[in-house]
Amino acid sequence: MNVFKDFEAKIQDALNQMVQAGELPSGLDFSRITVEPPRDPSHGDVSTNAAMVLAKPAGKPPRAIADALVARLKDAATVTDASVAGPGFVNLRIDTGFWLSRMADILNLGAGFGSSKLGEGKPVNVEYVSANPTGPMHVGHTRGAVVGDALARLLIKTGFKVTQEYYINDAGAQVDVLARSAYLRYREAFGETIEIPAGLYPGDYLVPVGQALKDQYGDKFLNADEAEWLPLFREFAVAQMMVRIKEDLAQMGVKHDVFSSERAIVDAGAVELALKTLEDQGLIYTGVLEPPKGKKPDDWEPRPQTLFRASQFGDDVDRPLKKSDGSYTYFANDIAYHFDKFRRGGGDLIDVLGADHGGYVKRMQAAVTAITGGKGALDVKICQLVNLMDDGQPVKMSKRAGRFVTLRDIVDEVGAGVVRFIMLTRRNDQTLDFDVAKVTEQSKENPVFYVQYAHARCHSVLRHAADAGADLSSAGLAAANLSRLSSEEEVAIVKQMLSFPRLVEAAAEAHEPHRVAFYLYELASSFHGLWNKGKDDASMRFLIEGDADLTRARLALVTAVAQVIACGLDILGVEPVKEMR
Repeated sequence: MNVFKDFEAKIQDALNQMVQAGELPSGLDFSRITVEPPRDPSHGDVSTNAAMVLAKPAGKPPRAIADALVARLKDAATVTDASVAGPGFVNLRIDTGFWLSRMADILNLGAGFGSSKLGEGKPVNVEYVSANPTGPMHVGHTRGAVVGDALARLLIKTGFKVTQEYYINDAGAQVDVLARSAYLRYREAFGETIEIPAGLYPGDYLVPVGQALKDQYGDKFLNADEAEWLPLFREFAVAQMMVRIKEDLAQMGVKHDVFSSERAIVDAGAVELALKTLEDQGLIYTGVLEPPKGKKPDDWEPRPQTLFRASQFGDDVDRPLKKSDGSYTYFANDIAYHFDKFRRGGGDLIDVLGADHGGYVKRMQAAVTAITGGKGALDVKICQLVNLMDDGQPVKMSKRAGRFVTLRDIVDEVGAGVVRFIMLTRRNDQTLDFDVAKVTEQSKENPVFYVQYAHARCHSVLRHAADAGADLSSAGLAAANLSRLSSEEEVAIVKQMLSFPRLVEAAAEAHEPHRVAFYLYELASSFHGLWNKGKDDASMRFLIEGDADLTRARLALVTAVAQVIACGLDILGVEPVKEMR
């Protein structure tokens, strides 16, 4: 229920009339035209860039197109004023009665408000978290978990068919390090005093893994060669770590549909299949790469390598697929994995990755384009670092030294809802400060409190109204005379709420769930402002003694605000609260 689609239809109808009248040439592409609220509300209610988008292909100045468009729109139903601003923006003012009448849609749709069929069931695979299975999830993994899960929820809300996936990196050297670390804990379980050398994982989280290995195998491997126990201990330890990781994710309300094993994909011959697919297209060759720009590494040597023509698809250079020992590179494995994802479901692929994967983006996008014949597209969302702080002081972490703050620690301290919301208060590509002390403060500077407080205030008003005998049923609210909402602040909030479906669709198209968090903060701010007006001016209160008609209209407004906040929080995976304690 995107009301801006109504105005988009009016604008496109006016443009088609201009084509029929010879004011514009036929065959113009209208797909890049946007219809949205202007950034400055003083400019009006609806703004479109149509004149600027069409100027070059139409061979006309944007102002000339804008003036002609305004002439056709100014008398359209519900439009009270049409004007041209800047280089050619067309701004429309819409009759207040239109906005007030559409508020009933919010009340009628309830939890479904903001849902749409934008995706039309198109498949999308969202892969996120995918932390190496070498230990519990720490706070650095949390941001990717939240961004990925919120993005999946956003896409589901807008009609996409979403698969949420976790890629288990269990084929690299790091899982051999895990197995060796677990072996020391296995020996420790028999009473042996151990020293953990540099390069292995020292964390105490492996102590129960060592005990479990003892329970499983007894003393069978105490004096065995590494070749005997390494494969078994590697598989056992990875499985144990994945149980822990899934438990950590569940605490955050995160649940994946698919867990894919890198080792299983490699063992199934997927790398060979993927490279043959590229080879059949002439995209693999033997060549010598130029040395890296800047300082040449001491161990660099010009040697023939098996290369993928990544530069043909937008990458900076071609990329090697085999190491000097003949084994496949990580990149080759990743190509196979993404090809496997595409073959399973088709559609678009989204990877939510950590800050250390920035150099990975172009090469993987090139590979996906190539191996799917242009049918697949990959969007990579890089999550920048989270600076964990406590009352302004940095909290130091070192996974290698066994000192780190786990996801479980943070959730236990402040709650899953707080963690999830705060992780979305910055764009994913911006560094985020997470201050454990600050995120529990009850102030405007704490965004999660500010939004939850607005929701709780709404329910406080509704409880008082119910105690006073008000009819808060759907039928009672539907009977409200919404034209009584005449103050500038009330109308502004109605407009703000009705922009939510468009905001959700735009966030889904851009793969940016943080936009929902930003919107909720702004809506909460508007509602708190309206609440404060009532403290100073009795006529602005929600419950007006002796005026049941106005009271019912304002209760409908309060109910709508609560519903929109709840809808937005649901996308973020945060449970709205009805009382602040």
